[in-house]
Amino acid sequence: MTVEKAPVMFISHGSPMWALESGEAGDHLMQLTPEFERFAGVVIISPHWMTREAEVTSALQPETIHDFGGFPEALYQLQYPARGSAEIAGQVVRCLNDANIKVSLNAQRGLDHGAWVPLRFLLPKANIPVVQLSLPVSLSPAQLVELGESLASLRAQNIAVIASGSLTHNLRDMVRDDHAVPAGYVERFQAWARDKVQQRDIPALCQPHLETETFAQAHPSADHYLPLLIAMGASHPADHLTVLQSPIQYGALSMESYLWR
Repeated sequence: MTVEKAPVMFISHGSPMWALESGEAGDHLMQLTPEFERFAGVVIISPHWMTREAEVTSALQPETIHDFGGFPEALYQLQYPARGSAEIAGQVVRCLNDANIKVSLNAQRGLDHGAWVPLRFLLPKANIPVVQLSLPVSLSPAQLVELGESLASLRAQNIAVIASGSLTHNLRDMVRDDHAVPAGYVERFQAWARDKVQQRDIPALCQPHLETETFAQAHPSADHYLPLLIAMGASHPADHLTVLQSPIQYGALSMESYLWR
């Protein structure tokens, strides 16, 4: 008998303005809402909370962090009132401890925009618990895959694992035009990543700077790419992969996401 598991996602979260402009990427997530509302909780990773060693939110009512500047006032008024869960936070700590990954609880940290913006579309009622796991900078790409593998057991406990980042993230090349023509390197890197994810070529995904000529342009800093490696680890070869294709935002930000279930 096959045991149903909660899914894994990698979500490209683009600009904070996505919170006010759902577009196709938001529509994709909203179509998944009935499925995700069935789960006991969500563990989400975002590159906007980077720590040396892993930390896990344990606040029972995590605040909505507006960790950006220079945007319309309406964006700062948005709140995502999801409750936290000490129980799920404890499960995450045990998973990482079992994998010999150092981790601690953080009772003050809230949810940054890399977490709450996509969750506004995926779980708009904020009606299931959300726990955020930091992105530990002390881990190598291969170790981030292992971190994902350590989280995979949560899926059998009805807890979804979401890694939020961006397939491309060169803010210098953003054009403030909804109809901007995508930069060629953005399309090429997006296609490369999609192909390697479909093939589950994890060794290639762990060294994109060697496997593709476009990584340095697509990611002047690797932080928004690294959550993909955690998602690859938490997913399983037997999972069904769905590619959620969406238009490239501002000519530079891929909004493509992946769902494993």
